[in-house]
Amino acid sequence: MIQDLGGANHLITGYEPGVVQVNETRHHTSLIVTPEHLDTGWAPESFEELDLDCFQGLLEDPPEVVLLGTGGRLRFPPREILMAFRSREIGFEVMDTGAACRTYNILMAEGRPVAAALLMIEGR
Repeated sequence: MIQDLGGANHLITGYEPGVVQVNETRHHTSLIVTPEHLDTGWAPESFEELDLDCFQGLLEDPPEVVLLGTGGRLRFPPREILMAFRSREIGFEVMDTGAACRTYNILMAEGRPVAAALLMIEGR
C-alpha cells in the first residue's frame, strides 16, 4: 500500500525491534519511505530475501540517495544490487535500520531527495 500525504512529509518518529513508526503510525513490515510516499508493501521480509527485483521501483524513479536499513546489524546486499545503483549514479548507502532511520530524517530535513528501504530490526 502506497500512501501520499499531499504535501506533508513522512518523518520517521521511532523504531524498535519489529516496528518502524512513520509520523504517528507504527509499521510492522518492511517498507520504503520518502518524504512524499510510504510503501508498506515492500516485498522482502528478511535480509536473505533481498534481490535486485526488490529495488526496481527505486531504480526506475530514483531519488538522489537510497538508504538501505538491513535490520539490527549492518550487512551488505548482493553485489548486483550495489552495482545497479552505482551504474545509474544513484547514491546507495547501507547501514543498520536504526542508522538508516536517523540518516533519512536528517537528509529529509535538508530537503534532499531521499528514500529509505527498511527491513525490520529483528527480535520481536
